[in-house]
Amino acid sequence: MAGHGTPHFQNDAGHAKIEIGVKEFMCVGAHPPYDHPHVFLDMGDETEKVCPYCSTLYVYNASLGAEETRPEGCSFEARSAA
Repeated sequence: MAGHGTPHFQNDAGHAKIEIGVKEFMCVGAHPPYDHPHVFLDMGDETEKVCPYCSTLYVYNASLGAEETRPEGCSFEARSAA
């Protein structure tokens, strides 16, 4: 993924499993203030990885793009302070 940012994913809804289209990513838990340390995860040769902080199971799905998730809405976008 040289030259590209690392995709970040969140789990505000508390899904047990989130399918993603990348094997290297960051999990942030949920949106602040309910986030956890933003941890880099790498599936390596595997197709699944559990976040050690929030226990979300991430599953690689080659049919998804780098920022896509199933269920939808789990890509992390920083919210502006209002």
